[in-house]
Amino acid sequence: MFEKVWRNFRKPQGLGGRLLISTMNMGHAPISRWGLEHLDIKSGDRILDIGCGGGGNVARMLRLATEGRVCGLDYSEVCVEKTKRLNRKAVNAGRAEIRLGSVSENPWPDNSFDIVTAFETIYFWPDFAGDLKEVRRVLKPGGIFFICNEMSISDDGEAPYQFWITKLNLNIYTPSDFQRYLTSAGFAEPEIITEGKSRVCVKARAEN
Repeated sequence: MFEKVWRNFRKPQGLGGRLLISTMNMGHAPISRWGLEHLDIKSGDRILDIGCGGGGNVARMLRLATEGRVCGLDYSEVCVEKTKRLNRKAVNAGRAEIRLGSVSENPWPDNSFDIVTAFETIYFWPDFAGDLKEVRRVLKPGGIFFICNEMSISDDGEAPYQFWITKLNLNIYTPSDFQRYLTSAGFAEPEIITEGKSRVCVKARAEN
């Protein structure tokens, strides 16, 4: 039973997943608001949120990109349904598009977005190095990739929240990891901002 609960944190499914998603937007709101303070969204930006979850961040970014477009991608059907419902006015107006799919096979064409975001989701990416190349592919030259995580690990190996890291089998990265992976995938040297025990956001610009 508990293993099914842990799996739902990774990929919400069924009734249990719907119950989890109903609380996700509220639970993730503090880290999302903190992260967005460090991201400069312009009114006309085209944005992709990978791992859109309950759709709260899509809604927040639509309020900032008032003349732009915000898309969402998630591999959970439950998350896609919830995000579409929450943002149905924007979807109906053509200002938002939510798709079911994997970060490893991004369904959008090259050079589609000014900003790509990943809030509390890279923990679950199956091939971080390869998936970053997919992010780079759909970003316009000079576009921004933005990561925001509640959990990170310092370069000296200290990792808070070890219970959750173990139970959910999370992939946790150090600042040095971010530097190495992002530059290898074609991004300029990233800016890394930390707060508290382990909050981190990372901004990296796609090189021309």
